Amino acid sequence: MTKLSAIPVAAVFALIVATTTLGAEPNPGLVTTGSPSSPFSQNKQNEPALAVDANHSNILVAGANENIDMEACNAGNDTTCPFTPGVGVSGVYFSFDSGKSWSQPTYTGLTARGCLGVVGNTDPGCTPTTGPIGTLPWYAENGLVSGGDPALAFGPKPGANGAFSWTNGSRLYYANLAANLGATRSEEVFKGFEALAVSRTDDVAMASTSTAAGKAAWMPPVLVAHQSSTTFSDKEQIWADNASSSPFFGNVYTCWADFMGQEKSPNAAPAQLKVAVSSDGGQTWSQHPIGAAANNGQRNPVDGCTIRTDSTGNAYVFGVATLSSAGHDAFEFVSISSNGGGTWSAPRAVAGPVTQPGIFDPVLGRPTIDGIAGARSDLAPAPSVDIANGAPTGADATNRIVMTYVSGAITKPHVYFTESTDKAKTWSTPRAIEGSTDRGYYTAPSISPDGTSVYVVYDAFTTPYQTTTATTRSLLGVFLRASSSTNSGTPTGAFSEIKRGAAGDPRGSSQNNLVGEFLGDYVYSVATRTYGAAVYNDTRNAADCPAMDAWRLSLRPPVSTVTRPAPQQDCEPTFGNSDIFSFTTAP
Repeated sequence: MTKLSAIPVAAVFALIVATTTLGAEPNPGLVTTGSPSSPFSQNKQNEPALAVDANHSNILVAGANENIDMEACNAGNDTTCPFTPGVGVSGVYFSFDSGKSWSQPTYTGLTARGCLGVVGNTDPGCTPTTGPIGTLPWYAENGLVSGGDPALAFGPKPGANGAFSWTNGSRLYYANLAANLGATRSEEVFKGFEALAVSRTDDVAMASTSTAAGKAAWMPPVLVAHQSSTTFSDKEQIWADNASSSPFFGNVYTCWADFMGQEKSPNAAPAQLKVAVSSDGGQTWSQHPIGAAANNGQRNPVDGCTIRTDSTGNAYVFGVATLSSAGHDAFEFVSISSNGGGTWSAPRAVAGPVTQPGIFDPVLGRPTIDGIAGARSDLAPAPSVDIANGAPTGADATNRIVMTYVSGAITKPHVYFTESTDKAKTWSTPRAIEGSTDRGYYTAPSISPDGTSVYVVYDAFTTPYQTTTATTRSLLGVFLRASSSTNSGTPTGAFSEIKRGAAGDPRGSSQNNLVGEFLGDYVYSVATRTYGAAVYNDTRNAADCPAMDAWRLSLRPPVSTVTRPAPQQDCEPTFGNSDIFSFTTAP
């Protein structure tokens, strides 16, 4: 991957207003354009997110877990590849031509990208320094570290009087996890292990540039969650009410899992789903619990959330949870607010039961779908949702709600689609929509604001579950489309495949501790009235490492003795090179 030079501001604005036809672009195309192909883990990106500006539909912004500023494995002990303390991982990428091309700006902050080390274990560890970063700015300056798990949304910009209007411009919200930069209690910005923060910009054209003004276009991050000393916030999503027909137009909503105890103890898994609401453009937030707090053998709380709004101002939070009345099976749930997030209904089941595909891996402590030491599948059954809310005005809204999720046996995890045309009261029978050779992994839908087109993206394994790390595995991204209807009595039509990415071997991806693959938890899709777009995880450029395969397998029962490899000596340079790619149907 070649690093792109900074794009002049004038050129960016030209892209925004251009009406001429651009030259052919690769489709699917690389989103993480500034990230290197080596070394590990600087070449590692995953968990993509995507947002479209409803008022300027050619503008897309993506996020990802971005390791570009991490130290190389050769720094310090060559057989370890740690996250460098103090270095952020929330990458951001811009497209001004409907997803046909992407740029990744460089800002300044704490970085370890120059900490490459030498062969051997005698060189010192890495201390980050101020320099170029490929992640969100203003974290180190505010005593924080951006922690990834990105979620993005566009909404209207508030005016001087606090009122929201598209004539004021558009505001981009970027939510992510955040850690304290300081190592002592007196240096902490917040209590707890991991917090939820939101960055904002009202000038994406400037923010996309590798200049001091590009950094200045971002506001400092705002902490959302009110936390105790044991809190670990995780798995957040964000949405802005972007239809001016809504009485709560401009409201911003975040949802997340509120862990109590750093999610490391079996007795401290997600305690509760929470929602925070902002009515002042993301500066201040009020917090609300969704459902009861619980985690035990009898009941698990709502988790894996998605949040959206319709054209009349209803806000919907979806998640997955067990249902005691159904023998403790898991179902997709919804909670609704009709007063701008002031109160929320009790969560109720809308689809299911759902099952988490995968086989438990004793070393990872998580289920995997593709095979031993494979990619985790914790959030596979969690719902992803979109609503045809007619944004930016709401005038042509159908308020059809579309949902996808992955569920089923390890032999054939299905990508399921269901929908509601009566504001989540009733739902269609879920139907499997994946290709015949695809084993679904993670998925996301989108529906055009006028409700006429539905898109679904998913990652899929096209090889069976592998009981050894010695055999090839295949991962790719798929993009589907179906015609929908403005008639509430007419279901969305059959899905057809419109894009299929190149296959890659996920064994070439890696956790930083090296004991297994890593692809993360999400993919994303957006839809406009004229096109659909999506981002997904891709391993086409990642090299499998036989030495790593043998060592990973040796950690599983029956345990054997295999020397832990040094990635930069024992693997190809592109080991670990997972990327984010995009699909677009824009002409």
